[in-house]
Amino acid sequence: MAKQQQQQQQVSAGAEATGRQAASFLLGCVAALTVVLLLQRRPEELTRAPMVRFFGGGGARTSSSSSSPAAASSPSSSSSSSPPAAGEHAAAHLQTTTDNAAAKPPPAPTTTAGDPRRLPPPNSTTHHGKEPGAAAGEEEDAEFRGLAAVVSRAATADDRTVIVTCVNEAWAAPGSLLDLFLESFRVGDGTAPLLRHVLIVAMDPAAMARCRTLHRHCYHYAPLPGVDFASAKFFLSKDYLELVWSKLKLQRRVLQLGYTFVFTDVDVLWFRNPLKHVTAYADMSVSSDVFFGDADNVDNFPNTGFFHVKPNNRTVAMTAAWHEARERFPGKNEQPVFNAIKKGLVADLGLRLQYIDPAFVAGFCSYGKDLGKVCTMHANCCVGLRNKLADLRTVLDDWRNYTAMPHWARHQAKWTVPGACIH
Repeated sequence: MAKQQQQQQQVSAGAEATGRQAASFLLGCVAALTVVLLLQRRPEELTRAPMVRFFGGGGARTSSSSSSPAAASSPSSSSSSSPPAAGEHAAAHLQTTTDNAAAKPPPAPTTTAGDPRRLPPPNSTTHHGKEPGAAAGEEEDAEFRGLAAVVSRAATADDRTVIVTCVNEAWAAPGSLLDLFLESFRVGDGTAPLLRHVLIVAMDPAAMARCRTLHRHCYHYAPLPGVDFASAKFFLSKDYLELVWSKLKLQRRVLQLGYTFVFTDVDVLWFRNPLKHVTAYADMSVSSDVFFGDADNVDNFPNTGFFHVKPNNRTVAMTAAWHEARERFPGKNEQPVFNAIKKGLVADLGLRLQYIDPAFVAGFCSYGKDLGKVCTMHANCCVGLRNKLADLRTVLDDWRNYTAMPHWARHQAKWTVPGACIH
């Protein structure tokens, strides 16, 4: 009898131990599943924006979705009338890779009294009554009606990148800057296919009409009714300032639509593809008037006549803060204002800013002597349309002479000193 009771006690103890093990195993599974679900549950807005890297030639491509989808929009009378042929791509490929690590959202802009580099309060508004960082509303949609459709047609299919320039009647007239700009693509080294992705923004009806006779992607942008954008503008005149600051609003809208853009002034000649010198790290890569040899040195002097920007929360906030800063620097165009606030943009928004070596993206202010390296040449440090035209024609002649030389003699080629602009 005692033996039977002992056996019953052993069976009962074993069953109890087995039950405890089963319960422990079940609780462990539940805990592990909970941890996995928590790790996978990341807010979408905290993930990093796509990092875009340009590769020349026919290198491998990896497609990825853009950081924000383009807004649907039907074509309007302001957009180009002929869509591109199916399957068109740039001569070189842009490879998009997405960093899966979560990124912290940028800190809210802060201010420091008396320091022009710091950003304005986030809720401040301009005297025009628009919040600089606000999402596109009804008023902004009306201002940019048709832009989404024409940008979609001009951008590269896989990387959603568009090259944007702006012209008025004076710059688009026959024999003026637009003709030289387009000609440079045609005579450049592998740049002709990039014309498929150039969007010409016309600031007046005459410029739009001229654009349609020359190019397939044209957009009429008239931001301020009653302001004369058609004629040649004197540097820092009232109409000149309205023109250059209006371009920044359009650039921000392109970012909000989810597109990467390369902005190039129309007095920039393209001889090679400059995007080979844009790094994957940078949110914004900008040309430089004064370059100290380090692309990450924030003290380099920017030239906003050529820059590359990727769409993400930092760059949209950057363009909004940049436009807002106009009020604190009356009478200044966008370039010196950006130079004044650039350190605040980096510190407050976490903007990843890099400069492009002038040996590759050059200008009359600063350029390398090696024609075997140069990609673009900008008629900066030059005032007056006539002066720009004279010296840019000389630059085109220098390029033609260079490409006509035998390869073994090209190292002897040199640029002609811009005689009309620098004297």
